[in-house]
Amino acid sequence: MEYEATIGIEIHCQLKTNTKMFSGAPTSFGRKANTCVNEIDLGHPGTLPSVNVEAVKKAIQACTALHLEIDPLVKFDRKNYYYSDLPKGFQITQQFHPIGRNGYIEINTSTGKKKIRIERIHMEEDTAKQFHLTKFSLLDFNRAGTPLIEIVSCPDMKTGEEAEAYVEALRQTLFYIGVSDCKMEEGSMRCDVNVSIAPKGSDKLGVKNEIKNLNSISHVGKAVEYEIQR
Repeated sequence: MEYEATIGIEIHCQLKTNTKMFSGAPTSFGRKANTCVNEIDLGHPGTLPSVNVEAVKKAIQACTALHLEIDPLVKFDRKNYYYSDLPKGFQITQQFHPIGRNGYIEINTSTGKKKIRIERIHMEEDTAKQFHLTKFSLLDFNRAGTPLIEIVSCPDMKTGEEAEAYVEALRQTLFYIGVSDCKMEEGSMRCDVNVSIAPKGSDKLGVKNEIKNLNSISHVGKAVEYEIQR
């Protein structure tokens, strides 16, 4: 029996702004740990978030460049979960009203051009960084609250080559329009890759495997090919 892969990718891309998504704390990579953080980022009682207008503008730029329909309502939701890198106990995101829907980007592969549909783009805040040591873990909250867009593709890719081409096309586009510095080695662009395998021609997707936090284009392709072979 012949099988084929179906691949979708979620990309978290930090926006190129001077301050965080909901606070006035600076967004500087490489600064001393826990020096670019304030009460709003940590969710102290009595603090209220204020939306970074520049981040919204950057998100709209990304939507326009990627042919998405922009939602006229800018609305945020609380995503409640408990983890050590999320000091508030919830993440502010756009679950029900993403900033953009139904876009696409064209990629170039060895078999020619292909259009990859983009289901949605939504804004949210980044989490803190964790450093796991032998007996305990350390937390750096400098990244907490950094503005992000999450770009969710439709499951239109079939190979590791197509997945690599998709990420590279997005990286080039977002960097060119000034939305993000797209420095994958610094974590400002990270990929979650979803791969499922099903009999060729089947109208049902197979069981989905998710590979999270890939920060290299070549790693995306290798992860996809490994999952297909596995």
